[in-house]
Amino acid sequence: MVAVNGYSNGTAEPIWKPLPAGDEPPMNKFYTPPENRKNAELALQSYITKKYNLTFSDYEQWYNWTCKEPGLFWEAVLQFTGIKLSHGYSTVLETKTSMKDVPKWFVGAKLNYAENCLLHGLDGRTAFIHANSGNSFKYYDYATLRLDVAHISTALRKLGVGPGEKICGYLPNLYETAVAMLATATIGAVWASASVDFGPIGVNDRFSQIEPKILFVTNMTSYKQRHHSLIGNVDKIVAGLPSLEKVIVIPFDGNNAEVSRFASHQKMLSWEQLKELAGNSPVLSFEQVPFDHPLFILFSSGTTGIPKGMVHTVGGTLLKHVEEHIIQGDMNAEDTCLFYTTCGWMMWNWLMTVLYTGASIVLYDESPIEPDPHVLLKVCQNTQATIIGMGAKIWDEYAKMDVDFKSIYNLSNLRLALSTASPLKASSFTFINNHMKPQIVIGSISGGTDIVGCFVGASLNCPVIPGECQHFYLGMDMHAFNSEGESVVDEQGELVCCTPFPSMPSSFINDPKGERYFNAYFNKYKDIWTHGDFCLVNSKTNGITIFGRSDATLNRGGVRIGTAEVYNVVERIEGIVDSLVVGKQDPNDEDNELIILFVKLADGIELSHEFIRKIKLELRTQMSPRHIPNEIYTVSDIPYTNSGKKVELAVKEIIHNKPVKNINSIRNPESLSCFKSYCC
Repeated sequence: MVAVNGYSNGTAEPIWKPLPAGDEPPMNKFYTPPENRKNAELALQSYITKKYNLTFSDYEQWYNWTCKEPGLFWEAVLQFTGIKLSHGYSTVLETKTSMKDVPKWFVGAKLNYAENCLLHGLDGRTAFIHANSGNSFKYYDYATLRLDVAHISTALRKLGVGPGEKICGYLPNLYETAVAMLATATIGAVWASASVDFGPIGVNDRFSQIEPKILFVTNMTSYKQRHHSLIGNVDKIVAGLPSLEKVIVIPFDGNNAEVSRFASHQKMLSWEQLKELAGNSPVLSFEQVPFDHPLFILFSSGTTGIPKGMVHTVGGTLLKHVEEHIIQGDMNAEDTCLFYTTCGWMMWNWLMTVLYTGASIVLYDESPIEPDPHVLLKVCQNTQATIIGMGAKIWDEYAKMDVDFKSIYNLSNLRLALSTASPLKASSFTFINNHMKPQIVIGSISGGTDIVGCFVGASLNCPVIPGECQHFYLGMDMHAFNSEGESVVDEQGELVCCTPFPSMPSSFINDPKGERYFNAYFNKYKDIWTHGDFCLVNSKTNGITIFGRSDATLNRGGVRIGTAEVYNVVERIEGIVDSLVVGKQDPNDEDNELIILFVKLADGIELSHEFIRKIKLELRTQMSPRHIPNEIYTVSDIPYTNSGKKVELAVKEIIHNKPVKNINSIRNPESLSCFKSYCC
């Protein structure tokens, strides 16, 4: 079947339309789907039953069909939601010999991500609300957004940027950041961003891999209501990226940035100067690119080396996000979505695609807790948000406050509360239901940078069970596998996906033979995507409990930190010969890990208080405060595998007083004795 513009019926309208949400749920302690509910998932199910002459007796039969027929399902989602294609496709899903060979989706189709994101938003409707505080806001409607994207994309073209070229952002979560990304997508270029809480080494470890042509930066940032200059960091970042032709400075405070204050000012233009390049009549012309054309490059946390650059496609990203937003979350033009995220987290990319629904996005980049612990609730009330989301750690902090927020703030518009980054505690479910809004749908979602989306999460058609993710997402053939590669329920196993899905990364940067790609996902079970999380599927509820990473990634309060990022800084310090970092269970917080750093010192060097302060200062300034270890110890040797990799998991097992597995793979097993005195 060939479908032009994504419409199977030849009309100019999508089957799904951005209409107000359906019926309110009944008064239950926790959400139970009402019998008379109306939502986009049920409408899609009805569309599919008619299209393919099918019947589904229950939710599980419906879900299983979407997994067994991925081509039919994802084509139906594309058509139902009205994703705009400028050229039709000859094949929905082109599989090769196996899943690891990255199957191609919608072969022959062409589209533009930014065009689709600006497709449904009415000109007078608010696109973005930038919250300066809980009571101070700036509004940008869709007409303003389109005009600004036209200015920036026209200017980028005049600077010689073309399809496939790389543009990066070292920026806070500002309106201008969204404009820069959308302008990048408009011309078919590729966007990558890093959070401003990373130091220059952390940024250049990422950006240097992709040799960007343009870099967007800002002169300053603010956290806990304290301003911090970024000029020194930017100068170091620019110096480490020789591929840069232009650096665009977005003023943090809304005024013109003083470009002359940067050492690298010869390459720089201010945001206003860039807009002036477009002239008085900018053209919003959308470059049409293949479905698998690169859109985003996201970076892993750097567990086994410098962060991996994952290439995500235009069509795959858009289609997966649209399914999650519209089908799973029932988002529409009446919604206002507040999700607390930085631009270095894949949830920012996920959030930007909310524009496709015609909804409004709330941006907030300050501290969510200090100095005002209620600030996100104030923002939620004053923007009349219908959807609120944040990391589980923040929800946990709210639960500890034990404040009845619903009696202080008007949160009546809320219909969906989302949580991610780490498992949401059952106590936090109870807190949200009792102290924010009873019967709200609580979606504990889980996915990752690897798929720029989610495997499990929210559904208006499944009950909310405290401590569980509601269900695997449609079209995602997920299981918990035991060590024998068997699908199991009611016991902990590896989270795996058994069939292709559109948002698989198309490739890794600097991985021409696909070896790193294979080792990341397909090295454990043949032709099965292994994500690296432990999970448990409840046979009675069909809900999922996520237990966290099965690899050595550190978890600092719900934020995942790659061990290699620590090594890249620590092992540059004179006097440190080698190092190893692991996470140790925090006895006071089951969702948090203490970071323990072991260092092997050169002869004659002592681990003095002054030397410890030096290590911590380097990690703070070169990476971020989250990278600072809780404890630092000396050891005489560091264990390695026969292939030359540090053995972090074995050390983690030792300090938790657990038996070490696969000791035969360790090149110097005698080194493990150094760590036994540090076990729990």
